[in-house]
Amino acid sequence: MILLGVFGLRTHHAASAGSLASNPNLDPGTSLAKPATDFTLRDQFGRRVSLGSYRGRVVLLAFIDSTCTTVCPLTTSAMRAAQQQLGRASSRVQLLAVNANPAATSVSAVRAYSSAHGMLVDWRFLTGSQAQLRRVWHAYGIAAEITRGQIDHTPALFAIDPRGVERKVYLTQMNFTTVDQLGHVLAREAASLLPGHPRLRSSKSYAPLPLITPGMPVTLRRAGGGSVRLGQQAPRLSLFFATWVDPAAQLARHLEELGRYQALAVRHHLPLLTAIDERTVEASPAALTSFLRALPHPLSYPVAVDPTGQIADGYEVQDEPWLELTSATGQILWYDDPVNAGWPSASALGADVRAALAHAPKTPAGSQALAGSPAPLAALHAQAGQLLGTSGLLARIRGLRGYPIVLNAWASWCTPCRKEFGLFASASRRYGQRVAFLGANTEDSPGDARAFLRQHPVSYPSYQATTAELAPLAAIEGLPTTIFIGPSGKVLYVHTGQYETQGTLDQDIATNALK
Repeated sequence: MILLGVFGLRTHHAASAGSLASNPNLDPGTSLAKPATDFTLRDQFGRRVSLGSYRGRVVLLAFIDSTCTTVCPLTTSAMRAAQQQLGRASSRVQLLAVNANPAATSVSAVRAYSSAHGMLVDWRFLTGSQAQLRRVWHAYGIAAEITRGQIDHTPALFAIDPRGVERKVYLTQMNFTTVDQLGHVLAREAASLLPGHPRLRSSKSYAPLPLITPGMPVTLRRAGGGSVRLGQQAPRLSLFFATWVDPAAQLARHLEELGRYQALAVRHHLPLLTAIDERTVEASPAALTSFLRALPHPLSYPVAVDPTGQIADGYEVQDEPWLELTSATGQILWYDDPVNAGWPSASALGADVRAALAHAPKTPAGSQALAGSPAPLAALHAQAGQLLGTSGLLARIRGLRGYPIVLNAWASWCTPCRKEFGLFASASRRYGQRVAFLGANTEDSPGDARAFLRQHPVSYPSYQATTAELAPLAAIEGLPTTIFIGPSGKVLYVHTGQYETQGTLDQDIATNALK
């Protein structure tokens, strides 16, 4: 889990020109103008390093969890990409990272992370005592805490000019397709702060890359030769991974265990496994080849390469490694995060897959459970999973007078929205004969929203909307937001943020919609 936002800073920024402004997963940076607070910590070699010692250079200063397997590797890869884009000018730019993990503060921890990501000599990853680190975090407005056993921290990166002034702060999003784009943005900012404004090695479009979702056929290169085809064929189990998770997650051993699942799947006609390497966050283009050659035995299942992150983002991968079961029609039926939940044995994985297949929807979402609904609610169910136009939401709400309404504002790029979406699907099936459910797809691209809805069937439609269009109902302070509207049309309650359990959502429905 990542805390988005920097203490004391507004993370909303003026729109940038061109495609950068149109990419919701790529932060163009928030302008700053204050002296960067100096500090002294120890780097991955145990040497004392002060921020002030780099006066005269541009500094890209990131806050990195030394054990992170989610956003931090994206930031790290973007910093490496920025260094490559700068070419010779990179000698005048210093890459710095400060440890944002309160529980893993040793020099060995930052050295291991640096080595795993191919950055041992390319940056300085600084750490210190927890008290020393907290002083730095406070000075830069960084949240870094342990919540339910997981590290929560602000994924911030600061661009500091040669005079020691903070010029911009960037927040990395959990998005694989934007890694190289973010690297180019950082390189462009660094070049603009250097005397002479050196040219970058290449130009790059910042337009969003189209996602490749489970329902879309695609052919990927297979490691070792040949190709792998994904898409609408049959249910499939996928493992998304990057080689740097080994040795911390003992990846090699677990890949062999997955070979036992593959044998079980063949015997019992379960979905076969395909592993997919995330090239955008690998330490080098040769990392996968070297890793596979070092395994004691060849893997019994194919390993494909996702070169751009379009597969990972389309399949909604949130960690490395990540297991996911998809249906033949492109629905995400089940996923597992082995880093936090623990690697399943072959037999346990087989049981999880069987259970997910048994509970997979056989008919359109809620079609049987909602049969016989009153006409206004049946009209919603007839539009299940559709994305409707930019107008008509408020009129639809007025037309539902006499029924309580649950309106969920969401976006396909919003990680918490994706996590809670299944809760609304379940609630709408159970309460949809008495309660009107609606979605408001907010500040999103129609193509991405429709692709998301194809993977996540619900029994109600969504309208395209902006926060301004939702303002007559409620001030949208962030996504997701759920608005509860009474039968008279009055807004009764606004819930900002993710519903983490079915019980909490059901309780709010009972309190605000079923009285």
